[in-house]
Amino acid sequence: MVSNEVQDTQNPQGDPTIGRLVHDASRDISTLIQKEIQLAKSELKVSVQAGGAGIGLFAGAAFIVVLAIIMLSVSIAYFIHWAGLGLQWAFLIVFVAYMGIAALLGYLGLRKIKKVRAPERAIEQGREIPKALKGQAS
Repeated sequence: MVSNEVQDTQNPQGDPTIGRLVHDASRDISTLIQKEIQLAKSELKVSVQAGGAGIGLFAGAAFIVVLAIIMLSVSIAYFIHWAGLGLQWAFLIVFVAYMGIAALLGYLGLRKIKKVRAPERAIEQGREIPKALKGQAS
């Protein structure tokens, strides 16, 4: 923590020394960074708690949706059976339909994943940083 004491930071001419100014500036920057980190931690704690509760609620909703899909599948199979087809064939039709949907979604997902590329511009800019710090122009 920063002390509240006023220290004599002046030389005999009445001006603060460069060393003292640098020391004070680095201390103040360090304190500022520590306070910013503490603020970020407290904000993140609240956000993480709310996010955790939200994720838990989404997980509960997803579980209920899975149960509903199972019930819908059984209902569809019984409606097909009611239309005159054997029960085993009705369940097989529902199974094949779901496998077709899963295959289609898997294919579309694979096509999307193949489009993912590395962030080439960001990597190139990252390589330029050491040159810029050394004062070299690109």
